[in-house]
Amino acid sequence: MNEEYIDNVKHLIEQKEGDKVKELLIDLHPADIAELCNDLNPEEAKAVYRLLDNEVAADVLVEMDEDARKELLEMLPSETIAKRFVDYMDTDDAVDLMRELDEDKQEEVLSHIEDIEQAGDIVDLLKYDENTAGGLMGTEMVLVNENWSMPECLKEMRQQAEELDEIYYVYVIDDDERLRGIFPLKKMITSPSVSKVKHVMQKDPTSVHVDTPIDEVVQAIEKYDLVAIPVVDSIGRLVGQITVDDVMDEVREQSERDYQLASGLSQDVETDDNVLKQTTARLPWLLIGMIGGIGNSMILGNFDSTFAAHPEMALYIPLIGGTGGNVGTQSSAIIVQGLANSSLDAKDTFKQITKEAVVALINATIISLLVYTYNFIRFGATATVTYSVSISLFAVVMFASIFGTLVPMTLEKFKIDPAIATGPFIAITNDIIGMMLYMGITVLLS
Repeated sequence: MNEEYIDNVKHLIEQKEGDKVKELLIDLHPADIAELCNDLNPEEAKAVYRLLDNEVAADVLVEMDEDARKELLEMLPSETIAKRFVDYMDTDDAVDLMRELDEDKQEEVLSHIEDIEQAGDIVDLLKYDENTAGGLMGTEMVLVNENWSMPECLKEMRQQAEELDEIYYVYVIDDDERLRGIFPLKKMITSPSVSKVKHVMQKDPTSVHVDTPIDEVVQAIEKYDLVAIPVVDSIGRLVGQITVDDVMDEVREQSERDYQLASGLSQDVETDDNVLKQTTARLPWLLIGMIGGIGNSMILGNFDSTFAAHPEMALYIPLIGGTGGNVGTQSSAIIVQGLANSSLDAKDTFKQITKEAVVALINATIISLLVYTYNFIRFGATATVTYSVSISLFAVVMFASIFGTLVPMTLEKFKIDPAIATGPFIAITNDIIGMMLYMGITVLLS
């Protein structure tokens, strides 16, 4: 959406040309209208919402940027939020919206929801941790009983489908509402009308528990190529489903969090956040890096006599520090990726460290020989630097590889996000240890 279009909308809003604004919006997808609203101030966005049908307005609000949506919601009365938006949302979207409100406003909004059953579903879903299947699921789905005949099943499916925007699967339950299977729509056409649902359903479908972490839900949907997955409670009753579009939103948000964490950002930030928020997100790791740099200078300051005797040693400080940081980041990134997609288990720590040690041994040998050859030609066979740099590089690569493997797997065992291990933490630690090894080996060889 170009700036000219946005400026045109702003001008029409300022001139109170509501009909012309409506003409511009009529053919736009809700996601495009949401993108437009993200670029408007809250008052202008409010004016746009007044021109939209209730269902479209609800869809647009769901698609809006979180910060822009929060600013808009703060301006709107609770009754408007309930009757203009929540009443026209699926329960999972409504719950996401409600989580952005404080408790007092949540109660006010709930009191204005006309559909008591929907209000009850929202209250129930708000009780779940937002990072679990229960906190992400929706309750809109088509249910049939395993004892129904085909005609009865078809009639009930038609009635339920009228209230839904999308149908992903038809779930089969028993008289106690426990999940029994999935009803294939093809069977409805090919099976005799006298057949009961339980005779043609697909039994034992893949499902998740209400307390299942979101990352495990994502893995299940990806592993079994599902477009939706049912959610059951502790006794197997079907309580909701999670659709692939909900999962994709979570995957994107998790990827953004991990990338920022690995980049040394202590909290979620966007390019349009204010200066204070961006500063507080960046400063902690910068301060830690500063402390690490001071630690390095203190280490090097204790070896003045070594540098006086071998001034060429200073030339290789960036090489030692940079190599250690790069190797450690590579190792930790591979481990974090394996933990994230479940191709690696934290229980396999020793096995993975052994494998990484072999890889490190090969890499360290090649790098050390190349540097030795260079220094041999430049400084000769008798120079201390010829041997100390090569041996130090070998030691640094070995340490950084093992350390970069051990840290994320240890963090995973303690339920701490291992993505932190791919960021400044590894680089700073390896830099300090690398300098200590470099100086220590040089002294021993002098």
